[in-house]
Amino acid sequence: MLAVVVFALPAASRADVYVLIEADGTTRFSSQPDEPRYRLFLKEPTEYRLKTMGELASLRNPGDYRLRAPAARRPDVHDNPLLEGKPFNAQVSKAARTHEVDPALVHAVIAAESNYNAKVVSHKGAIGLMQVMPDTGRRYGVKEKDLYAPAKNIATGVRYLAELIAMFEGDLELALAGYNAGENTVLRFGRKVPPYPETRAYVPRVLRYYDALRAGNG
Repeated sequence: MLAVVVFALPAASRADVYVLIEADGTTRFSSQPDEPRYRLFLKEPTEYRLKTMGELASLRNPGDYRLRAPAARRPDVHDNPLLEGKPFNAQVSKAARTHEVDPALVHAVIAAESNYNAKVVSHKGAIGLMQVMPDTGRRYGVKEKDLYAPAKNIATGVRYLAELIAMFEGDLELALAGYNAGENTVLRFGRKVPPYPETRAYVPRVLRYYDALRAGNG
């Protein structure tokens, strides 16, 4: 069953955003946490006003494969012959099922981030296959040293990617921009892909890989 994402954000206020993940996988975002299980997800930039639910709905991307064909209802997403033989496919498949993300998208991110090099560390300190920052790992209780393990790195990166997709209402361009530049940066630029050459090149590169790997393209 797909996790239900609930937004409880005031229409015209500036606030931090908190997240609560229930035992059944349901993810809830709120700027007004009403119980201690909520944890801080991001600090809201002071110059950005959170959009109303109506405005958020307008951001839905009708071409987003994840929204059009949720993993739980499309078994071919997890039975994709184009992914057979890909490195770390077992770990990708497990994490993708857990967080209900198309495994083809995960492979696309890995290809763009590290080209499947599990040992690579960027000049900014991003680690491994999905180039997870240590701060992102700590957000989910994952120690920096554990991010060098492929399974843990993939699980952490996919969890973050899934939360970005939820946060940006299924808009893959914004989710990928957030993965590359940080969700605060996307918010700061008014929920648009920030004008950074690296990010502007990264987003279409991942989407090209994804389009080539999606189930049904073989």
